Amino acid sequence: MAWSVALACASAGEPTEVFRPGLAPDPDAAATIARRLYPAATLTETGDTVLDFALWPYEDELFVGAFDRALLLCDRRLFCLDDDARRIADTAAAALPGSHCGVLVLHNVIRSCWFRWYESGVLLRDVYVTAEDGVVVDQGERLPAEGPFWRAVDEGAPDVPLPFDPEEFGLALAEQYMFGRGIADRGKDGFLPLELPVRRFRHA
Repeated sequence: MAWSVALACASAGEPTEVFRPGLAPDPDAAATIARRLYPAATLTETGDTVLDFALWPYEDELFVGAFDRALLLCDRRLFCLDDDARRIADTAAAALPGSHCGVLVLHNVIRSCWFRWYESGVLLRDVYVTAEDGVVVDQGERLPAEGPFWRAVDEGAPDVPLPFDPEEFGLALAEQYMFGRGIADRGKDGFLPLELPVRRFRHA
């Protein structure tokens, strides 16, 4: 399956404990986060949907899921990988005190993955890889789940073209660190990350 994703996901606690059936969103907290991200914009709330629909928003859209111990943020501007994208990622990572936050950006045409990992708002890992250009950014200590992907490069293989699939890389990190399960995997408890509720905003 080819994914396009522009997602930040923070949790205060182990993801397998935080993400569970029956999570109740807080629309007021979601609106506060949206205004923090775009203080100069006119924001219009346009209803609720689920993460599956929100993963790759239109350019004038923002999706926020605010919960007691978790935060979801979908914003296509993350795909730009510029200062504004880093501002959005940093804001999401700092919004929930004491949380861990992963930022995942995948594109199904460019075949790339950008992943950032924060603990208590501090950026610890920043990696960007593309199928054609190999390793573009590789900063911070690698996360344990990355090990199998980097093995060939560490053993001397060239990184151009990239010897692993960027999408598989990103989804593996999301499974391990962001949700505690595959983003499209329904657990025995009935919970499926793609069904998480989020609030939809348009900004101008």
